[in-house]
Amino acid sequence: MLETAFLATAAALVVLAIVVLYRAVKGPTMQDRVVAVNVLGTNTVVILALLAVALDTESFLDIALVYALLNFLMAIAISKFTVKRGDVI
Repeated sequence: MLETAFLATAAALVVLAIVVLYRAVKGPTMQDRVVAVNVLGTNTVVILALLAVALDTESFLDIALVYALLNFLMAIAISKFTVKRGDVI
C-alpha cells in the first residue's frame, strides 16, 4: 500500500517536472531558466529517492546522490557564467 503511494507521488512529480520544463524552455529571463533547471534537478533527485523506497532498490539512492552533486555543480557553473563583475545579467 505504501509503495503505491510513493509511486503515485513520483508520477505526480513527473507531471510537475513537465510543467517546470516549459518554464526552462520559455522563461522570459535567464534567471527564470536557471531556477527552472535547478528545480528540475532537485525534482529528479526526489523522484529517484521515492523510486528507491517504493521499489526497495538502494542503487537508486546512489544515483540520486550523484545527480544531486552534479545539480549543485551545475548551479554554481551557471551562476558563475551569468554574473558579470558585480552585475547580474
